[in-house]
Amino acid sequence: MHFVYALQSLKDNDFYVGRTKEINQRLNKHFQGKVPSTKNRRPLKFVYAEICLNIRDAAHRERYLKTAWGKRYLRTRLKNDLENPIR
Repeated sequence: MHFVYALQSLKDNDFYVGRTKEINQRLNKHFQGKVPSTKNRRPLKFVYAEICLNIRDAAHRERYLKTAWGKRYLRTRLKNDLENPIR
C-alpha cells in the first residue's frame, strides 16, 4: 500500500503533500524536523491521508493534491476540521 498524506503547517497554515509506503516512520521524521522541506515549517499537524494500492496511482494523486485545484479540494474536504479543530 502507498499513502498520500497532507500536513498543515501551524506556522504558515499552508499544506505539505507527500507520499510514502511507511506512513508512521515518515510522519515521525516530519515531526522531528528531519525532512528538509518541512523542517522550517514546524509545528505541523497531520490532517489528511489516502491509501492507494499501487505507486502510480499514489504518484498521480500526490501531483494533483499539490496543484491549486488539489489544495482547494483539501480545504473544502477539511472545511469543518480546519475551522473547528478538536483540541
